[in-house]
Amino acid sequence: MSLDRVNALIASDMQRVNELIQDRLRSEVALINQLSLYIIKSGGKRLRPVLVLLASGACGYKGNNHYILAAIVEFIHTATLLHDDVVDASELRRGHDTANAIWGNEASVLVGDFLYSRAFQMMVDVKSMRVMEILADATNTIAEGEVMQLLNCNDADTTEERYLHVIRSKTAKLFEAASQLGAVINQRPCAEENALADYGMHLGTAFQLIDDVLDYNASPEETGKNIGDDLAEGKPTLPLIYAMRTGTAKQATLVRNAIETGGRDNIDAVMEAINSTGALAYTTELAQQETSRAIDKLSEIPSSEYKDALLTLADFAVDRSY
Repeated sequence: MSLDRVNALIASDMQRVNELIQDRLRSEVALINQLSLYIIKSGGKRLRPVLVLLASGACGYKGNNHYILAAIVEFIHTATLLHDDVVDASELRRGHDTANAIWGNEASVLVGDFLYSRAFQMMVDVKSMRVMEILADATNTIAEGEVMQLLNCNDADTTEERYLHVIRSKTAKLFEAASQLGAVINQRPCAEENALADYGMHLGTAFQLIDDVLDYNASPEETGKNIGDDLAEGKPTLPLIYAMRTGTAKQATLVRNAIETGGRDNIDAVMEAINSTGALAYTTELAQQETSRAIDKLSEIPSSEYKDALLTLADFAVDRSY
């Protein structure tokens, strides 16, 4: 199934989700309306709400709660972006000025808090303690992942294991929850719920691994980011970890110093170390392994167009340039 066919399959559902997002973003506080709408409309793939819709369809869901859940996961994701940009002092996301660059850090943090709290208000509408449990646990795990990433910043001794633990907590956990909820709201057997949860976790891990590859080899016009943004923030992502582990002593020292000091002063030399050690190929191979695991998990799910779409998303996670 092509990506266009995936989008066509859920086009009407996504329209309902987008209408719900805009409706539930409304507040009597004008700044909340302005900032929330700005970040929601500034682009993005909407993968997490798409996962809710596709997983629900794959499980045969016929109600309306999947629209609410899709909006909820987008609100949670958007809140993390607002907070991340403040922590990272980012000024550009998806080719647009970040909210904190326009309105300031204080407003971004507080509107992020508003989005989190609005998401939990909406969870009550679903009237399911199991849904509350999954999303509360996911939100807490994401917060832990963000703190772990902060602790890893400028730490050149970060291991591959620690790096993977961070991205599984910070990024993959919401993918996992989004996929799992499709089975939960349709009261599918535990085997299907666990399969979709595992699918989402492996998909999210692959997605972040490729994001870290794209930080060093993608076009800034496509990603809306500058080459080496992660390095500039002192983030020891897998391409850097692998280059230090397998490169020459000189290369290892160079990359170590770049992580510890941040910035792009030696970006050309760091890129040479990354390329000569095959660090991007290694990271991509790891992402492909995660995608294969995600696809394997779907064997528990009955055949349907929605399952085909989930398989397509797994391919997209690694075969993309943005």
